[in-house]
Amino acid sequence: MPKAQQAGTHRRLSLIARITVATVAIVWVLRGQDWGELGGVLRRLSWLYFALGLATFVAGQLIIALRWWVLLHAQSIHLTVPTVFRLHFLGLFYNNVMPGSVGGDVLRAWYVTKHTEKRLEGALSVVVDRFIGLSGLLVMAAAAYLLFLRGHLAAPAAGDRAGAGQWFHTHRGLLLAAGLVVAAAAVFSFSHPYIRKRVTRMMGRALHRGEALLARLKLAVIVYCRKPLTILLAVLLTVLSQSTVIVAFWLLGRNLAIDASLKHYFVIFPVMWVVAAVPISLAGLGVFEAGLVELFVGLTGTIAEKALALAVCQRLFWVLAALPGGIVHLLGAHLPREIFVDAEKPVN
Repeated sequence: MPKAQQAGTHRRLSLIARITVATVAIVWVLRGQDWGELGGVLRRLSWLYFALGLATFVAGQLIIALRWWVLLHAQSIHLTVPTVFRLHFLGLFYNNVMPGSVGGDVLRAWYVTKHTEKRLEGALSVVVDRFIGLSGLLVMAAAAYLLFLRGHLAAPAAGDRAGAGQWFHTHRGLLLAAGLVVAAAAVFSFSHPYIRKRVTRMMGRALHRGEALLARLKLAVIVYCRKPLTILLAVLLTVLSQSTVIVAFWLLGRNLAIDASLKHYFVIFPVMWVVAAVPISLAGLGVFEAGLVELFVGLTGTIAEKALALAVCQRLFWVLAALPGGIVHLLGAHLPREIFVDAEKPVN
């Protein structure tokens, strides 16, 4: 089978797998919902609070884009702030509105190379930006849990479904068996002579072809290591943007009559944002909603319908905030102006 055909088959299988995960997660979160109660919760939602939360979320995205701009400048890639904003929202659009085989980070890495001769460094900045963002979220969640929640978790309210922790406790034997089966399959696969030979050959080719790239990559990494203040600024921008958004969601939760303290939000939302970033579903569809509901029910005793309403608001924020990225793509604003000979005849 030709390589192009194999790649197409792999993309289709990956898409089918993610659609399956999203479907199963949606069915899971919708099971046993009281639709009347859910409708009542949504009717209580203030559009003023919703608009404020959406505006705060967009502001948080602008701060995150500014973080990427800082990382680009550390590599002496001097893109303008508006250009970085456009590329960031383009990636956001493809991550949350058009989730397909190509993710938003891949598009950001691809199009930033059109704006600079330092293509490898530009692509690396996307990886570093994503790593700092996810790491910052995990540190925020761990710090909030250790400082405020350890030993002070609320039991689920009477009559509510058991939380995720109860489900894992009930099925721990099955999960352990599944983990052992996966581990055994991996060990068997890599112990097979043919597979081991293929992996060794592939690694050899990659190293042979990538020696020059690895050398440049090493230099690019060294640049970041030599600029700790830049990394610190990027981390502070992460904390600022996500903290602001979390406070906005806390206010929105108060409007939905969710009786949970701000410290719970600083644990639950960062964890679920990281989980939603794992490409096992379509833009985290279903996975984020199910996880958010289970954590709010298990950690705060919130009824499931209120938690689901909050999850729906977050999903709407993701989609609405990403729509400017679609306009950027339609107008071709993500491409450098230098590729145009004149206003009439763009270069193909």
